[in-house]
Amino acid sequence: MRYSVTVGAVGAGRDPRGLAELARVAEDSGWDGMFLEDYLVYQGDASEPTWDPWVCLAAMAVATSRIRIGTTVTPLPRRSPWTVAAEAVALDHLSGGRFVLGVGIGDPGDPFMPRQPPRVLAEMLDEGLEVIDRLWSGAPVTFTGKHYQVDGAQLTARPVQEPRIPVWVGGNLLVPAVRRRIVRWDGTCAYKGSTDAPQQLTPDDVRRLLAERGEVDGFDVKVSGGDPAAFADAGATWWGRWIPPLPVAETVAIVRGGPPRR
Repeated sequence: MRYSVTVGAVGAGRDPRGLAELARVAEDSGWDGMFLEDYLVYQGDASEPTWDPWVCLAAMAVATSRIRIGTTVTPLPRRSPWTVAAEAVALDHLSGGRFVLGVGIGDPGDPFMPRQPPRVLAEMLDEGLEVIDRLWSGAPVTFTGKHYQVDGAQLTARPVQEPRIPVWVGGNLLVPAVRRRIVRWDGTCAYKGSTDAPQQLTPDDVRRLLAERGEVDGFDVKVSGGDPAAFADAGATWWGRWIPPLPVAETVAIVRGGPPRR
């Protein structure tokens, strides 16, 4: 089991410089990863400054040498997949192969999201992931989908990690289409239940998901809450702690406390 903290790039001390310093504290305190939520306005509330998470990740990459960094999650329908593909490769090189791309359809409360029903956003997510995966190959890509078209485009810079940068799929584990998407990629940081009625993910949920996946070598399951040891026994590979926007000193104190194994 590996342990991570997740924060949003929002508020005092969570600008690129502050998050670089926090990532260094996380690495020194025994955490294995630090992930950022990806939004431009925090939960639709513009009262606190929100910083571009991808710029923050670059600062975190150069401030650390061991921990994993990444997004949990990037709302892919809000971004162009070719831009995400290129930025992810740059971060993978900058971090020496420590970047993870978490993806989802996005939050309907995000003011910058396309105004589309969830079904359409899911189509955009699946097509976007296909485009990204092909672009990471370094070969010319031709793709014709409902939402994205690429005609012979090529990104010659390839990721450090092989066969690709790990893609973790988020979303509601109770939605069958989300489960089908999860088992096609490299891991998951999914939650359970709706945002209005969240439920605690259980070790049995992890076991069922891994049974659906079949071959599990290299497949990551990131959970939060509950007993980390019980989740590890069920096959989860990451346990994460989310830290809400707090004063800088409180956030640093939580991170300095280290992961549960300590």
